[in-house]
Amino acid sequence: MAITGAHVLFYTPEAEGLREVLGDVFGLPHVDAGDGWPIFALPPAELAVHPAGEARHELTLMCDDITATMDELRARGVSFNGAPEAHSWGVSVVMALPGGVDVLLYEPHHPLAHAQRG
Repeated sequence: MAITGAHVLFYTPEAEGLREVLGDVFGLPHVDAGDGWPIFALPPAELAVHPAGEARHELTLMCDDITATMDELRARGVSFNGAPEAHSWGVSVVMALPGGVDVLLYEPHHPLAHAQRG
């Protein structure tokens, strides 16, 4: 079996605004999938499985320095829901992106699985 990557989807009534943040603010490179439809490249990824009462999934973005990253993103117009919170696994905060898309940003304090790929 050859899993070659992951394709993450956001659904929002403000698709163009969110695309602008992903490209212009986050600086994610992209390709045109046709008719001006951008598909953005993501940084290396990890996949974790947590116990829960019902099935769901979410996207979390990681950074090396949450304070510096928040400062840079705020300067580019990104807002956050509250202040960073410390956990045993890292420090996290929720980014409020266009169209009601909330994404957790965190600075991990655990070994990075994607670093094992070499």
